[in-house]
Amino acid sequence: MKAMLLNRPSRLKENYFPLERADFPEPLPGENEILIKVSACGVCHTELDEIEGRIPPSQLPIILGHQVVGEVVSAGSQAKKMRLGARVGVAWINSTCGECKFCLAGNENLCAQFKATGRDVNGGYAEYMTVPEDFCYPIPPVFSDAEAAPLLCAGAIGYHSLKLTGLKNGASLGLTGFGASAHLVLMMVKQRFPDSGVYVFSRSPGERAFARQLGAEWAGDIGDEAPEKLSSMIDTTPAWKPVVEALRNLEAGGRLVVNAIHKEDVDKDHLLHLDYSSHLWMEKEIKSVANVTRSDVREFLELAAELQLRPEIQEFPLAEANQALVELKTRRIRGAKVLRIA
Repeated sequence: MKAMLLNRPSRLKENYFPLERADFPEPLPGENEILIKVSACGVCHTELDEIEGRIPPSQLPIILGHQVVGEVVSAGSQAKKMRLGARVGVAWINSTCGECKFCLAGNENLCAQFKATGRDVNGGYAEYMTVPEDFCYPIPPVFSDAEAAPLLCAGAIGYHSLKLTGLKNGASLGLTGFGASAHLVLMMVKQRFPDSGVYVFSRSPGERAFARQLGAEWAGDIGDEAPEKLSSMIDTTPAWKPVVEALRNLEAGGRLVVNAIHKEDVDKDHLLHLDYSSHLWMEKEIKSVANVTRSDVREFLELAAELQLRPEIQEFPLAEANQALVELKTRRIRGAKVLRIA
């Protein structure tokens, strides 16, 4: 099968592409697994962290990709739930122990044995992949394959983050960064919380214009001050400056949810300017996001179908995965980027 392989971590540059096109053996499903013929795979900022060594894969070479849509073409001897020909999706969560206190409480995203698609096992930058059948999801027919792919991570993690804010209708929400996840959160809030204003902070003029087009109450630069103090905020950036600036824009008792697996060190000096009285005092909260649960993915797919949430997408053939990643790194973003596989 055709695949794009990461053989070693390296810096992603305009003139150096780290993923290599390769003929790779087609995988065979284990007894509780299904084999998927991949049709589309979303491109995520987490893949930049894997490529550049900030979140090293647990094995090399590795096939990246964790927003996968495809067709079930075969199954292991104990895999009985998904029929052949079914259209299914695969998300970041690939497996957990199922037995620890977190798994038993429904917080499997916190499991110490959490395995991630495209980091601990091969993912969807390929023509075929396997997955435990308990960790895949039927795709609502209202979505095309390319539309569904970003829903499996950008959408699901945005949904999880929004739940963590505890947002109520009429309360204000801030979003720092405006890529694949944030633009879906904005769409969701506009329908579920129609009396809530959404305020977007982005260093990109194009992203700010896109946010206004989708109905943002206001859009400004990362360092700008919002017209009003905000009830809660979601940070979707890989940097530290937006975290500090977000705290400054929170009202008393407000909550900042940091939706990032990793923060880059390039601007960590901004943390030295964290001032207790202006950034943290008055019972402001900071909460991190760790992965997603299967229930997050299932619930969000149902909600997205109900609300007709269609992500803005840019499509690339599999062979141009490196180009899609370079554009993601250099903030040439409008919505979500998706690879067409088959």
